[in-house]
Amino acid sequence: MYNELLVIRLIYKELCLFWCLPARIRTWDPLIKSQLLYQLSYGEFWGAKIRIFLRTPILRTYYLCKKFVSRRTMPDPKIKSALNVMEGIDPPVQINTELVRKLHTRKKKQLTVSEYLDGIISGDRSVLSRAITLVESSLPGDQKLAQEVIAACLAEKRVKNTNGQQQPSISKPPSIGHNLPATSIRLGITGVPGVGKSTFIEALGTLLTSRGHKLAVLAIDPSSNRSKGSILGDKTRMELLAVDRNAFIRPSPSAGSLGGVARKTRETILLCETAGFDVIFVETVGVGQSETTVHGMVDFFLLLMLAGAGDELQGIKRGIIEMADAIVINKADGDNLIKARAAMGEYTQALRLFPPPESGWTPVVDLCSAKTKMGIETVWKTILDHHETVRNNGYFQRHRREQNLEVFYETIEESLKQHFLSRKEIALPLEKMALEIRSGQRNPYLAAHELLTKYFEKYRQKR
Repeated sequence: MYNELLVIRLIYKELCLFWCLPARIRTWDPLIKSQLLYQLSYGEFWGAKIRIFLRTPILRTYYLCKKFVSRRTMPDPKIKSALNVMEGIDPPVQINTELVRKLHTRKKKQLTVSEYLDGIISGDRSVLSRAITLVESSLPGDQKLAQEVIAACLAEKRVKNTNGQQQPSISKPPSIGHNLPATSIRLGITGVPGVGKSTFIEALGTLLTSRGHKLAVLAIDPSSNRSKGSILGDKTRMELLAVDRNAFIRPSPSAGSLGGVARKTRETILLCETAGFDVIFVETVGVGQSETTVHGMVDFFLLLMLAGAGDELQGIKRGIIEMADAIVINKADGDNLIKARAAMGEYTQALRLFPPPESGWTPVVDLCSAKTKMGIETVWKTILDHHETVRNNGYFQRHRREQNLEVFYETIEESLKQHFLSRKEIALPLEKMALEIRSGQRNPYLAAHELLTKYFEKYRQKR
């Protein structure tokens, strides 16, 4: 009997302490109770009673009191209490639907051929950029309009030349208002990755723009064989040239084209010349000794090399080195200067093994440092000497005509390929044969011959 009275007395004492607590912690949930008591023990009101309550066996009291006192519910949400959890709100929409609707409904007005031509001649860079995008597009409608724009630019150039307009020298920049330089020089720059092509272009480009030249840089960026995408980040490495008013930088993807250039580089060069740029730089992808396509679309072919990247035997290899009009060894500074001079001698000896080029120009080997600007002006002087030589002996015009002939053949080849692949009677069997070839069920040579025969027979029947 005494023990039962002792237990009842203990329970009564703890219940009294419990009901003396503030209403906001009067709960039977042990987790909420422990958290609130922990907070109130750091200086909130009724600290003495809280400390007394903390010294009592809370969990034991909870289970004992559960038999005598009904479990109280949570406070009414309308009553302000620390135990109330405010209802959340729906998160805001991350996408502005109104803006998306406007972007979908608002389309750029398609310019006409005359508007493209007037904008390009006047030097409007936004129109020039749109014209280059139009030329690079593979849509049939864009291709037709692009051909008309190119034809208009060629006609404008022909009119300028037949009017007997005085041709400015490339060593002297064209005067203001001379929008179509007849003697623009096209410079192709190539080299292995990491040789410093972008840094070299910025160093040489800032030198030209400071002398009044208008420079266009066509930077070709490699495209991924997997994702088919390109970073197009060459412009970010030309910080000074990118903000120069006399410079225009246009990155373009290679889009699977071989030879280190893009599919529409020739047309882009013509558009830039129509816009009044008298110096055109074509920066290739930079993959090695197979980048010879750019030689057929420029006037001067510059090869950047590194010291220690190969001995004189590299110069004996046919291909890109024998086509170079000048070999410049970059990064010839600091401790690398001695190695650069040794490489210069090796390449000079190697170039003597080649027969003299048709242009009558003897290729030279120079040193430069795009970082310190050492030798940059010497490189430009070499380019001017080459330009003067080929113009005096007539090779400049002959080379430009040969380039036009290459454009003729390439246009025919590309047009035939697109016409062949766009036919419905070819597209369906082509996909089926591709699956059979991939599985090894069909000979690829015989499959190609079968499609070509089917293609030519249909057009014979139409005749």
